Amino acid sequence: MPIHWTISKPTKLVVAVCKGTLTRKDIEGYLDAVVVADVMSYRKIFDTTHAEGDLSDDDMMALGARIRAYATTGEMGPLAIVASTPQNFERAHLFSALAEARRPIKIFQELHEARQWLDAEAPAD
Repeated sequence: MPIHWTISKPTKLVVAVCKGTLTRKDIEGYLDAVVVADVMSYRKIFDTTHAEGDLSDDDMMALGARIRAYATTGEMGPLAIVASTPQNFERAHLFSALAEARRPIKIFQELHEARQWLDAEAPAD
């Protein structure tokens, strides 16, 4: 699977790193794992720096619908998407528009900027 993630319960942070060709099935698998782990409310970094997206507009609409459905079930944590290529940046913006939820979402071209922003969005103890 081209998405590898870690979950830090102490810091309430999920970091997903994508490599290779990224498909809708891969992202759905990641989302399912986040839901099963009960960490939807955690802060998240989704790093596509080393990935190429193979995501059609239909795929993006389906992913957006899935996120909107998740948003009705509970709190969703802030999401920082790292997208360094023009194609990934465009897809990230489309995802942001389609995946409407009550949570901050921001797109970055550098991982360190995403992390700084998420650190400022740290959950209250």
